[in-house]
Amino acid sequence: MTVHPSLQTYADAWAHSVEAISELVQPLAEGEWNRATPCPGWSVRDIVSHVIGMECEMLGDPRPIHTLPRDLYHVRSEFARYMEMQVDVRRHHTAPEMTAELEYTIIRRNRQLRNENRAPETMVRAPLGAEQTLELAYRMRAFDIWVHEQDLRVALNQPGNLDSPGALVARDNFLAVLPRVVAKDAGAPPHSAVVFDVHGPVEFLRTVRVDADGRGTIDGAPSLGPAATLTLDWETYVRLAAGRVRPAAVADRIKVEGDAELAGAILESFAVTP
Repeated sequence: MTVHPSLQTYADAWAHSVEAISELVQPLAEGEWNRATPCPGWSVRDIVSHVIGMECEMLGDPRPIHTLPRDLYHVRSEFARYMEMQVDVRRHHTAPEMTAELEYTIIRRNRQLRNENRAPETMVRAPLGAEQTLELAYRMRAFDIWVHEQDLRVALNQPGNLDSPGALVARDNFLAVLPRVVAKDAGAPPHSAVVFDVHGPVEFLRTVRVDADGRGTIDGAPSLGPAATLTLDWETYVRLAAGRVRPAAVADRIKVEGDAELAGAILESFAVTP
């Protein structure tokens, strides 16, 4: 690949996860494409449709002209409507049609990556007609693909890749918004600290500190007197942060020390994917 060094990590993570998705769905029988996944409202087919659709948008393909049904309970925002379009237009596609389109899209995207010579700060199309830098677009595709790979693995009972390159991109994405979750969304008091101790395939210890003005920052140093400490495994962290499970459903996998009310508010605000 000839991509810029700051894009290479994301390109590699994307390639690893999208190939894993291809391998997961290639042998599926027709009925297995209808299996529900942890992603609200989406089946295996829907997730693969979403992957195909978003990669086609990265390629610059025109969006489909399609009218969504009115009875999709999980479509509650303009962003969700935007995402659903690429999914709903493929809902009646057969298994061979899905795998063929996925393979063709991956070939096209790999070719695009090999020939990529744009600078990371180049502005490109983003959902809902917005713009984003090429670097952010690459990062978000790597993140999105890995999260959906995990959705498929849960649905198909084929766990794996919890420590893959995409997992590390996801970790960094989740940690980047953690100060906002703690300080703003959960309302942690000024001059307080909250520690997150995560173990498993991806391990880290991070402290979110809230300053006098209520702003949060994050670092890797432990706090001597945190308001709360949350200890949990990486898979549970991912499922909570991606909005795939409610805190009450995994309460037995989370150890809370200190202010239980604050910890509860943090967990209720933990889902950060749209």
